[in-house]
Order: sequence, then C-alpha cells, then structure tokens
Amino acid sequence: MYQSRLYIIRKIVFALFVMQYSFGFCQTKKTKPNVLIIYTDDHRYTGVHALGGMNVRTPNIDTLAKEGVVFTNAFLMGAFTGATCVASRAMLLTGTNVFELQDSGFTIPKDNKTIGETFQNVGYNTHIIGKWHQDSESLKRSFTTGDKIMGKGVYLEDHFRMPYYDWDKAGAFKKQDAYLLVYDDQGEIIKKSISKEAKRGPTGTENNGPHTSEVFATEAAKYFKNYNSEKPFLMYLAFHAPHDPRQAPQAYKDMYDVKDIQLTPSYMSQHPFDNGHMFLRDEKLAPWPRTPEVAKQQLADYYAIITHLDAQIGKVIAALKASGQYENTLIVFSGDSGLAVGNHGLMGKQNIYDEDGIHVPLIFSGNLIKNKGDRYDAYAYIHDIFPTISQFTNVPIPSSVSGKSLLPILNNEVNNVRDYTYHAYRQFQRAYRKDDYKLIEYVRANDVSKTEGNFKVGSKVTQLFNIKTDPWETQDLSFFPEHKSRLNQMRKEMKEKATVLGDNKESIDGEKFDFWDFY
Repeated sequence: MYQSRLYIIRKIVFALFVMQYSFGFCQTKKTKPNVLIIYTDDHRYTGVHALGGMNVRTPNIDTLAKEGVVFTNAFLMGAFTGATCVASRAMLLTGTNVFELQDSGFTIPKDNKTIGETFQNVGYNTHIIGKWHQDSESLKRSFTTGDKIMGKGVYLEDHFRMPYYDWDKAGAFKKQDAYLLVYDDQGEIIKKSISKEAKRGPTGTENNGPHTSEVFATEAAKYFKNYNSEKPFLMYLAFHAPHDPRQAPQAYKDMYDVKDIQLTPSYMSQHPFDNGHMFLRDEKLAPWPRTPEVAKQQLADYYAIITHLDAQIGKVIAALKASGQYENTLIVFSGDSGLAVGNHGLMGKQNIYDEDGIHVPLIFSGNLIKNKGDRYDAYAYIHDIFPTISQFTNVPIPSSVSGKSLLPILNNEVNNVRDYTYHAYRQFQRAYRKDDYKLIEYVRANDVSKTEGNFKVGSKVTQLFNIKTDPWETQDLSFFPEHKSRLNQMRKEMKEKATVLGDNKESIDGEKFDFWDFY
C-alpha cells in the first residue's frame, strides 16, 4: 500500500514538472524579459538613502539597490532649456545625446526611434503611465497603451490637483479632455472636469484627491494584475515626484522635523556669482538669502515627498511580484536630474554641479540581475539606458541611438565604456570630468526673452574640483599653482571634446547663441 502511494506521488510530481516546463509557469514561456522603467523627477543621487547616506528614508528604493546593481556615476548630460526634464526624457527615450536633440527635446523626430516603438517592433506591448514632456506624435507612436497621462498642456502645479488624460490612440490629447481626480462625499475617487477658473497651486491637500504618485502607482499595479497577454511588456512609469511643489500627505511630512534636518556640505546662503540663469521659477521657490531655516524646510519637504514616492514604488514592486511577472522583469530605476535644494545657494537644477543638477541614481534590479549588490563607478549617461536595456533583452539597437550599452560592465567584461563625461547648460556653462577632477567653465553671454528683449548675463568664472575627495564640490582648486598644469590640460581636452560632440550653435537645433563665442 505504502509503495503504491509513493508511486502515485512520484507520478504527480513528474507530471507537474512536465506541465511547468511545457506550459511556462512563472513566465518561463516567454523568451524575452519584461521591462519596467521607473523614472522620477528632480531626484538627485543623494535623494536615495542607500546611495547618498543622507537622512531621507527610501526603504523600497534601497531594496531595489540591494537586489540589483548601482551605477554610482550616472549623469544627465545637460540641457538647452530651463526645463531640464524635457531634455532628460528625450535622451532617455531616444538614446541620443543633448547636442542631437531637436527643439531642446520637446519634439522627437521620426528618424529618432524611441525605446517604445523599438520594443513594439519586436513584439512587445508598450505602456506608459504618467509624465510626458514631448510632442503628441512621438507619444502616439511609442506606446500601444497608456493611462493617466500628464504634462500635455494643462498643468496646475499641484500634486493633489493634477490634470490627467486617458489614453488617446489618435494622439490628440485635447485640453478639454483633461480631468482631475477628486474624492466624492463617500471618499471614492471620481473624475472631475477642470473649470476655466481653476488657479494654479499648490492649494490642494490629501483631502481633495489622490497624490500624483499614488495615482501612477495604482495604475501600474492594476496593469500588472490584469496583464494576460502572451507578449512581453515594456512599461514606462514616469512619476512627477519629487518635482515641486514639494507636497506630501501629512503623515510623511511629520516624519521630518525641520530642527532635525542636516544641511549638506555644499549649503550656501547665496550662490557666489551669476551663473547665467539665476532668476527662473525654480530659484523663486524660496527667498534670498537661503538661510539655514529656509534650506532645512526645503529639505524636509523634499525628503517627505521622496519618502511618499518610495512607498508608492514599493506598492508597484509588490504588485509586480503578486502578478507572477517579477521573475522575468528587468527593473530600471533612475532620476531625470539632480536638484540643488539649498546646495551652493541654489534651489533648482539649471546648473551642472553634480548633486544640484546632473548626478542621478541609476539602478538595474530584479530577479534577472545576477550580481546583486554590486556597485560600479564607471561613467554613465541617462541616454545609455536605452541601449543597455536593448542589449540586455536582445532587442536590436536602432542606428539613431548614440548612447553606449552598459551591459559589458554589468557582465564584468570591461571596467568602463567611457573615460570622461561632458556637460552643458544652455550657452552659459560647460563641464568636463576625467579621473578624479571636474572642470566647470562659465561665461557671460548674450540672451533674449519676450519680456526683456536682448540682454547680457552670466559671469566669466572657472572652477576645478577634486570630486573624489570633494564630491559636494565645495573647494575650488582652479587658482592654486599646483593645479595650473592640470587646469590647462583639462581646458584643452574639454575644447577637443566639444568639437567631437558637435557643441556649437550650428549643430544644435534651435540654438541662437554659442558658449564658445563667449569663452
């Protein structure tokens, strides 16, 4: 009797094994991995506790880092618009560098194949949730589906009163189709049309409606729960947080007492010179001088919205795991830019200091990553993400992509794919990084605006930092005699790289002024 039962049990186990092998439990049937790209807004490298060690709480992103690999030297290349997130997203989506963008990144030409359409062409379902900063035509061709699209012409500057669009296959996204999500008398979320009298915020609270981070995370979780296609998916989950206004539910704000906030080593009450773009909207978010009290309050609000965002990312990953898709999904997490929040006396990201403007977290995570916990100090740009994902999933990289795949580094085949980085902000700032040093050059240059007409702004300043010993860029070494030779060599190399990259107004679409004319 016992042997008969044992025989039956063995037959059942064998049958289950055959079924799993044949019918693909836990996504083994799929030949290509799914891809989840989580892109956050104005999220500097040190805005993740596991990366920067600052007193911001990010347990879920920390787990992504623990269960994946981190590139500690990943950067935004720069921007030719104060809305640096426009350029950043265009570079992520196309894999091209800042000098190759059209219309500062607002428009993606058909010749530049986006990551969405590239993956569609090999059989992926591509889905977008959240922020879109480019033209509607490139949005339409990049994704098969989407939901809760934001950033298409209607914006109230309020995380609790954010205009959204449902997915429009025609790509029209007409202003009259935008709506708000609000709570009704029973606490249920309902759609509400936007009145013509609606004023820009931030005036909303958690009592009005769900936060943008909650909305986007809910949609992502719903997508994973309901996904039943045999095709693999690529999801572009583009959060608006922690972009200002730095709003978070009260419970998250209560986590950060202003008196306990520690200022960063690069805190200053005022930037020491005019960097060419000192008075745009980001810099007007806090009064001058940036007193310690002002800077601490800004940091407390920044950390609160990051921790709230982190909780929503945790819900997304939990839903992915519950769906059974986690085992076959590559998760890519990155910020789109740095943010000053008091560093060097600045508030925004219209600069090329590391934490203040260009240093971003970059994590490749999930079950498919084998060398979990590894960290690489190799140089990387945001526009390297597209070719890396493509090579990881064996999807052909379009010829329009100029970024470099980081997969050889992930596979421990090489130590780096670049030996320098180069950065630009409009016609006012350039930076060149090599080995332990970073050179930043500023110029006084011509500019033009609708309100002021033609004018001249900025300062002729040189900065040299040892970024290995001084990562917050607090001690300028440019005028020390012992660094004269290094300074001259880096200036020479920076000019050479500018020529190679096409950094001149003739090559850059839409540019009226050339940094090098004023250098």
